[in-house]
Amino acid sequence: MIRPRYGCIGVLRSPDHRANPSPVINNVKGDEERKQHLMSSTPDSFADLGLSETLLKTLTEIGYETPSPIQAQCIPALLEGHDLIGMAQTGTGKTAAFALPLMETIDVKLMKPQALILTPTRELAIQVAEALQSYAKNLPGFHVLPIYGGQSYTIQLKQLSRGAHVIVGTPGRVMDHLERKTLNLDNLKTLVLDEADEMLRMGFIDDVEWILERTPAQHQTALFSATMPEQIRRVAQKYLVDPKEIKIKSATATVAAIRQVYWQVSGMHKLDALTRILEVEEDFDAAIIFVRTKTATVELADKLNARGYAAAALNGDLNQQMRERVIEQLKSGALDIVIATDVAARGIDVPRVSHVVNYDIPYDTEAYVHRIGRTGRAGRTGNAILFVAPREIRMLRTIERATRSPIAPLTLPSRADVTNKRVTDFKGKVAEVLNAEGLDFFANIVSQIAEEQNVGAEEVAAALAMMAQEGKPLQIVGEDPRPAPAPRPGSFDRDDRKPRSNERFDRGDKPSFESRGERPRREERPARSAPSGDMVRYRIDVGRDHGVQVKDIVGAIANEAGIESRFIGRIGLYDESSTVELPAGMPAEAANALKRTRVRGLPINLRPDEGRPEGASTGERSFKKKSFDR
Repeated sequence: MIRPRYGCIGVLRSPDHRANPSPVINNVKGDEERKQHLMSSTPDSFADLGLSETLLKTLTEIGYETPSPIQAQCIPALLEGHDLIGMAQTGTGKTAAFALPLMETIDVKLMKPQALILTPTRELAIQVAEALQSYAKNLPGFHVLPIYGGQSYTIQLKQLSRGAHVIVGTPGRVMDHLERKTLNLDNLKTLVLDEADEMLRMGFIDDVEWILERTPAQHQTALFSATMPEQIRRVAQKYLVDPKEIKIKSATATVAAIRQVYWQVSGMHKLDALTRILEVEEDFDAAIIFVRTKTATVELADKLNARGYAAAALNGDLNQQMRERVIEQLKSGALDIVIATDVAARGIDVPRVSHVVNYDIPYDTEAYVHRIGRTGRAGRTGNAILFVAPREIRMLRTIERATRSPIAPLTLPSRADVTNKRVTDFKGKVAEVLNAEGLDFFANIVSQIAEEQNVGAEEVAAALAMMAQEGKPLQIVGEDPRPAPAPRPGSFDRDDRKPRSNERFDRGDKPSFESRGERPRREERPARSAPSGDMVRYRIDVGRDHGVQVKDIVGAIANEAGIESRFIGRIGLYDESSTVELPAGMPAEAANALKRTRVRGLPINLRPDEGRPEGASTGERSFKKKSFDR
């Protein structure tokens, strides 16, 4: 028997919802009408899924056209009030699959948490919160709040006190707020577990169950996972009621006509790297450069124009007439570069586009395939260039798997390469002019200048060549930045990490136990093998007297420096300080981040350990991550 749920289509609502329906709920189609419609046709638009007119208007405005398979199947099931298990890979559009139905249940007049979404990383929490905010653009008063480790408690407490309709958080920080009673779930209608297998892999599944045990009985639960390990299956059986199970195979695509390469962002500003790459790329005709935000389209277009490129922005703020004008200019050759967002670039078909540049990496594989599909059209070959930050390497690997196509690293052109290309182009232009007629007049001027200045014709030609540079010097002087190291699977550079985010841990990895009985104390858990490679021991200024636990230290290091817990060695807890072993050769970025890190509100003051403090023989503890098969 399915327990009653509040605010779901076809399910009895609470009296408050009948008296004060939200603007979104008012416009939802009747349950019977929607069921008959879905039975008679295959959903090929969001209008077929039973969403309200308010949401449909929003989806049209942000450029959504056709629901993905996971959206087409999950949205109706969730609107009907069912608990749900959704098995889908990253990049299949599952955020909208649970977020859109969730939006239909929100009563904006009740400024209390009505939905809770648990995510494994703070980056994913921010991403999901941003998606919800975009879906709520036509729902005045809606508020979503991301809460995660590494962010000030003071800020989060202030935001929670103001009220929020949806909380998106990492398990550890949600636990903390529940324990502090600063987060109240009494009005909860919907609970979503996003990327449950990732939370298991990171050791958070015990925290997730702890949270599940403290949610109201009357709510809807949706669990999404790429895989279904036995422990996730057990959680689903224990906490979900008669769930609908939906399994979506990730779409794959091959783009044989497109050369795909990536540049790992390091040591140089992206704009400088972009201009170098564009200059030396062979067969360059026109390019579409993808960024994430409307503001970025304008800023990058302005910067490229200042560097001599014919560029224009294409974003959702342009009306249809202006959009068509930009595309026509790109077709005619009046523009060579268009900087666009995903939404604005929908439907662009310009055969002369030889290059697509992912200046900002897309959040999912479908967006990537859509982007690079703007080149290599009409039987031509195309080029796709992807900028990847070190924290985004795992998203690169996900794209490779989804497209079944390896993406090769791109060596950034050196100053000499750019100089040679500019000189070659300059020589070509001079050769074209030399073959033209009507040079006698100009030859006479050169002779006059040479005679008047008492110099040779070559010197006059050199002066004219310098003048012809027009602010774009043929020769680039200086030294090239050191190239970024090539990524290695499992390396310290965090390449085998969660897609679309610079994955950092909220509370640190914690071993998981089959039994729900009393959890063993940390010091009673079996020690794990030490990380491979050289380790350096550091001392920090927090210890047991400050209420610090091993998990606090691991979580802080993982969050602030992006160091996976498996690379964190032995941790020693003492009364007023602690020690922690970290890999030798830690990048300066990570070291600087740790110097600013706080644990329990106290600065840790990380520095190399110069010896064990007196009386520290008791209480040294070790912690290692338990690994899980995905």
